[in-house]
Amino acid sequence: MTGPADDPRADRLREVAEAATRAFSLLPARPDEVPPPSAGRGGGVARRLHADPETVERDLVKLVLTIVELLRQLMERQALHRVDEGGLSEEQEERLGLTLMLLHDRMADLCDQYGLTMADLNIDLGPLGSLLPP
Repeated sequence: MTGPADDPRADRLREVAEAATRAFSLLPARPDEVPPPSAGRGGGVARRLHADPETVERDLVKLVLTIVELLRQLMERQALHRVDEGGLSEEQEERLGLTLMLLHDRMADLCDQYGLTMADLNIDLGPLGSLLPP
């Protein structure tokens, strides 16, 4: 019979705990130890969602629309790739193009409904740049 010391899961958990301890030891302990934000790529401060009770619905809608827009753009790129490869019939290309155009129009409508622009959906990821391509 094997004991807890011989359990491979316990070894993995210990390794994860040790890695987390090392990672957290690198983080600043107090807010005054956090370095000031740099201008970075965008030359400005990153826009973030604020947890203000007055704007929580709009901020949540902004986050959801950002994710939907990211997925829409990824689908569009995949569709263009498939069209370039010639793997679709002409009818499939038409249907795909129409669907993507309708989805883009619906995204614009939802942005208008909540007082957002498509540019508002582009979250600044700091040193990684912006989430959505221009």
